[in-house]
Amino acid sequence: MTDMRSFRDAVTTWAAGGPGDPARELAARLRVRAVALLEGPSDVAAVIAPAASRGRNLEAEGVCVLPMGGAMNVGRFTRLLGPPGPGLDLTGLCDEAERRHYARGLERAGAAQQGFFVCAADLEDELIRTLGVARVEELVRAEGDLGALQTFLRQPAQRGRTAQQQQRFLGTKKGRKIRYGHVLVEALAPDRVPAPLDGLLTALDAV
Repeated sequence: MTDMRSFRDAVTTWAAGGPGDPARELAARLRVRAVALLEGPSDVAAVIAPAASRGRNLEAEGVCVLPMGGAMNVGRFTRLLGPPGPGLDLTGLCDEAERRHYARGLERAGAAQQGFFVCAADLEDELIRTLGVARVEELVRAEGDLGALQTFLRQPAQRGRTAQQQQRFLGTKKGRKIRYGHVLVEALAPDRVPAPLDGLLTALDAV
């Protein structure tokens, strides 16, 4: 069965220097109309889950949520998928620190910049600020990671940081950031979605 994962894999192979025909053929067969470009896999659930809570199936709508493997790859993906290529509508999220890479990549590819939304620090930071530190600690406890959090907070490097900054322990172990991407997003109330993420979902309504 052909699905959007096949298209994502084909695009990733294309971006790595492989042939582009499989991706173009799948785009036509699956009627892909838009691609949401994200920095990494931990961001994917943060887009798909809130969309589902709003009764939307992005894949069925012809929207591919695609992790690029880092912000530095945005120029390559926009050239392949945007106006120079099949001309798909492009949207996405980026961190504030990576804004310049996105702006430069989109400009060179002739793609519109207004469909891209910037997180103040990163998406996890947006989720933590929306949920609140106390709620995040409850979720950490429920996941069985309270001991790991407490050990992290006792490290000298964490002293003097705000409670929110201390929650950066989510990225200190391989796989934890992806897992908590799911956990934090699923804990959001439907009307309490961080502004950049809400903007992305609203943009996908219009494409």
